[in-house]
Amino acid sequence: MYETFSIDFFTPREASVVLGLLLGLMFGALAQRTRFCFRRGILGDGPALSLWFSALTFGIIGTQVSVYLGWISFADHRFFTPEVPVIAITLGGLLFGVGMVLTKGCVSRLTVLTGSGNMRALIVLIVFAIFAHATMKGIFSYVRTFLGGFTFDAGAYVDLSHLLGWPLTTALILAVVAGFVALKNRLSWSHYVMSALIGLLVPAAWVGTGLLLQDEFDPIAMESLSFTLPAAETLFWGLASTAVAANFGTGLFLGTVLGSFAAAKIYQEFSWESFQEVGQTGRYMAGAALMGVGGVLAGGCTLGVGLAGLPTLSLAALIGIVAIAIGGQLAVKYLPKY
Repeated sequence: MYETFSIDFFTPREASVVLGLLLGLMFGALAQRTRFCFRRGILGDGPALSLWFSALTFGIIGTQVSVYLGWISFADHRFFTPEVPVIAITLGGLLFGVGMVLTKGCVSRLTVLTGSGNMRALIVLIVFAIFAHATMKGIFSYVRTFLGGFTFDAGAYVDLSHLLGWPLTTALILAVVAGFVALKNRLSWSHYVMSALIGLLVPAAWVGTGLLLQDEFDPIAMESLSFTLPAAETLFWGLASTAVAANFGTGLFLGTVLGSFAAAKIYQEFSWESFQEVGQTGRYMAGAALMGVGGVLAGGCTLGVGLAGLPTLSLAALIGIVAIAIGGQLAVKYLPKY
């Protein structure tokens, strides 16, 4: 569709950077104001869990309506490969879940905290990006390839909509369940509105990259909110921008930091923070490494396989986010308290 806009000063890839930046600005500001955090939610913070599921409800509705209208299709998306690398996804999710407990935040939360002045979060993100890149293309890629070889053929059921025969039926049931969890802990209406806006950013990204910016002569990847690949790409774009081009993920990552920064400044919540002791530093670095490796193996972070992945009705995304949640619970139960 992009060619119909007659935009000559941006290629589709360059336009995707702008789209990512705009969506990132909104996500960063909204997440900063609401303290949007999956980790807190699964570890017993009722309002945080309701906030996350409220966003998920609108993400599911918006995404599946977009599919129903024919705007986007996930038929060729990696989430819907019939051969599901279940070992890699499960192990990766468990590692990511443990890591986010050690760092007291998943990657999206740490990106938001970076914008509000948290230097711990920034250093964790750098280490995370290095380990994620090493797992995708470096020394740990052999582990990824090996584990990815253990698959099971889910057939048509890689798409959860086939469980009930019609995508909108499955989506409606999931949305109702998510909505029930969202209403379990009463939030202020302002928080419900902001969480709904966060959720609607998911289909906005899918439609933006999968329809509006698609050009058959210069195609780009269809993407939504995620921070595993974008964090790695942003780091190496910053180090070698003449050789590595920016993309949607780069814009999303930088926009999130800027959006959080703006919100923190406006509401006078910006403050510099850093590590307080050596043991804390080691724990955060270990968590960053686990999340970097785990995020790649699982196919994404709590946003990539969770908030953006679940609305696609992907079995792989469901396995990934459940594994992350279990990993977080196990870490809290069995790791020493700090």
